[in-house]
Order: sequence, then structure tokens, then C-alpha cells
Amino acid sequence: MGTLMEISFLHSLSALLAGVAAIVLLTTRFRVHAFFALLVACLVVGFGVGMPFGEVLATGKSGFGDIIGSLGLIIVFGTTLGIILEHTGATLVLAGGILRLTGRHRAAQAMNVTGYVVGLPIFCDSGYIVLSGLNRGLARQTGTAMALMATSLAAGLYAVHCLVPPHPGAAAATETLGADFGRVILYGMVVAIPTACSGWLWARFAVRRLPVDRQTAGEDDTPPAPDRLPSLLLSVLPVAVPILLISIRSFTPVEGASLPLRIVQAAGMPEAALGIGILLALLGKRRWKQADLNALLRSAVEKAGDILLIIGAGGAFGALIAQTDLAGHLAGSSMVGNMGVLFPFLVAAVLKTAQGSSSVAIITSATMMLPVLPALGLDHEMGKVFAVLAMGAGSMMVSHANDSYFWVISRFSGVGMDAMLRVYTVATFIMACVAVSAVYLLSLFF
Repeated sequence: MGTLMEISFLHSLSALLAGVAAIVLLTTRFRVHAFFALLVACLVVGFGVGMPFGEVLATGKSGFGDIIGSLGLIIVFGTTLGIILEHTGATLVLAGGILRLTGRHRAAQAMNVTGYVVGLPIFCDSGYIVLSGLNRGLARQTGTAMALMATSLAAGLYAVHCLVPPHPGAAAATETLGADFGRVILYGMVVAIPTACSGWLWARFAVRRLPVDRQTAGEDDTPPAPDRLPSLLLSVLPVAVPILLISIRSFTPVEGASLPLRIVQAAGMPEAALGIGILLALLGKRRWKQADLNALLRSAVEKAGDILLIIGAGGAFGALIAQTDLAGHLAGSSMVGNMGVLFPFLVAAVLKTAQGSSSVAIITSATMMLPVLPALGLDHEMGKVFAVLAMGAGSMMVSHANDSYFWVISRFSGVGMDAMLRVYTVATFIMACVAVSAVYLLSLFF
């Protein structure tokens, strides 16, 4: 390893850029799965800094195993919770409760809030599909432009998807940087509020310049609602209890704690809290058929497996990046040091815009940022939290035609490409700017 530490900054940077270029080219031009693209990037970086193949393989396997060991249960449990809430209809109950609070005359604002709440346990694409029927129905009943309704709902879902664990990108970045899960969740939820609102406000302004929107119905292939929906309390508890437990754990003392506090500490571990959320979510359906439950659990494991492969490959890529010693080269750079949270934001933003996936953007950015945290002045407890949130903000900028979520919104809302680019894509740019501004303002207090 000694020879690797002596390579020049230009050599290290060239190897890293070549690896990132491989990810972007393979995922966008050749549509290669992100897992294999990241593995190729590992080889590019490893060979680029002169590592023998055996050492590249050993380093990559170590990085892969470390991140999977840390995040495996969190991702599986988080995915399972979201799928059960979809199946029981709890997401529709939450949407109805929010709509009653805001009133139908504020339909777009209600869907923005709904997206924020429902998006906490559910991936943004799944959440949009589940709520798209309700969204279209409200658009017809209230005469609201579909581009406004679609962007409002999408913005609420997107904000928490990029900023709040247990969503895969934010969770992986939190684990990679060693940030506190509870604090990332708590501050991520705070940052996501103005971020989601900014998407809705921009959409409300932008649709005034569009032609009259007569197309309010997209493809009607949303999953049917269950015959019997759970109560509002049973719909809220699976979302609120895990967040509350994880957040409380972050602010309770570890040493010399009483028995009740030790119980709270144990229940607030992310894996335990999400497990409790799953048990509460199961109460949303009175009678479970064994075949239905088994099918749901199988679907959750399959969906989580795909995510974990990408996260694991991202961990392997990070382990190879660590061998380039970029941290040593950047430590003395005053330009990087003065950028603070702006540097991880820009790295994630470039990756997101180039290759389309928010999760891949933040996972890749986190592996690149870990060795640079001291140079950025972010190697303390709250600094790591804000670095994660800054990368989450960057992973929003910008969603366009290379992002699968872009097409989910367009397909299930019936909004055409021109309106999507002028309303939704611009909204994601504004949301990213608002999010990183909020992160910067919060960081000033710490």
C-alpha cells in the first residue's frame, strides 16, 4: 500500500474521474445495471492507481461486506414497512386525513403534504403510483391543472426520499460517513419541509404560463384500494413510532441510564424501530391470509435485494477510492476547505444530473466524501449529519429524462414532456437550492 500513498494528486484525481465517468457512461448510454457499473468503476479506480487485481478484489470485497453488514436489516425492514402500508391502504387513509385538514380548495397543497408524510416510509416512485388515482380524481373534481397536482405530490415524496433514512441513498450515506441515524432523520425531516413546499410553490407559479390543461387522466393502472381500510390511528402509528423511537435514542444518554432509558435505547436502534413499525403496520388489516403475507414479504426481500446490491457495490467503490489518498491531497487545499457543505452538494448534484438515479448519486458521493471530511471541516458529529443532508440535496438536482421517477410521474399523471420539463424539472432544481440553503443555515448554529 505504501506506493499508493505516493501517487500525485493529478494521478489520483484522474483515476477517480475515470471511475465516475465509467458509472455515468454505463448506466446512461448502455443501460447497464448500477451494480455492475459500480463494479467496473472499482476496477477502473484500482487499476488506475496501480493496484494488482488481487488487492482490488480484496479491498472491494471488504468495502462491500462492511456496508451490507451495517445496512442490510435497515433496508429490508424499511422496504417491508412501505410495502405493507401500500397493501393495507394506510397510505390512502393518510392522504384522506390530510385532505380533510386542508380542504379540497387546497388540493395541490394537500397532495404536497401527503407526499411528505407518505414518503417517509415509502419510496417516491411507489408512493406516487399508489396515490396517483387520488391525485387525478382531485384534479378533476377541483379543476386544478394536472401539472400542478402532479408536481406538488411528486415534490413532497421526492424531498423525504432524498433526505431522510431509511430511504436507501440517505441511509447508505449516513452509514458510510458514520453519522447519527436519529439526527439525520430529525434534521432531514426539518430540511424537507421548506424543500417540499418550494416544489409546490414553483408549480403553482409555473402552470399559469402553460396552456389550459385539459388532460387530467393518465394511465389508470394504479393498484385498487383494499375493501376495508385501516383507521387513521393505525395508519399513522407505523410511520410515527419508528421515527419517534430513533429520534429519542439520539438524544438520550448511553452511560448510567436507568432501565426505562435502556429499553428506549434498544427500541430506538433503527432495525428495532423499523421492526416495531412493521408489527404496527400488520395491524392495519384484520385478517391476513398466509399466502398474501408471504407474497408481500417475498416482494419486499426481492426489492430490497436489488437496492442492497447497489449499496454494496457503492461500498466497494468507496473502499477503492480510499486507496487514492485524495484526502491527503485535498487536506491542504484552502479552496475545498472553504466550501464546507457546498462541496458534497455539488458532487452529488453533478452525479445526479449526469446519470439520473438519486440513490446512486448520493451513495457514490458519500464514498468520495468520507476521506475529505476533515479538509471540509465536517469530521465532527453534526458535520457528518450536514454532509449527508447536503448530498441528499444534491441528489435532487435535477430530475429529467434520464430519471425513472420522471417517467413514473409523467406516465401516471398524463402530463406531457414539455410541461414536465418546464414545471417538474425546474422544481427539482429549486428544491435542491432550497435544501442546501437550509442545510447551510442549520450548520451555522453548530
